[in-house]
Amino acid sequence: MAIIATIMNTVTGRPIQKMSFGRMPKPWISFNLETGELVTAERIDVGKPAPGKFVAPVDIWVTLKPKD
Repeated sequence: MAIIATIMNTVTGRPIQKMSFGRMPKPWISFNLETGELVTAERIDVGKPAPGKFVAPVDIWVTLKPKD
């Protein structure tokens, strides 16, 4: 079962995109966003599933590099 995570921006607190992982990502995972930017997870939050549901929400917090 794939893990669907929301990629969150640590600076703004807003979601960047949704991403699917084959298994639960490790806290030090590095991956490319849709824009092609390589980011490293700073923190991974796993929430409680909604009542009657099995899937728990997963948020991966990353910091984007500032644009020049």
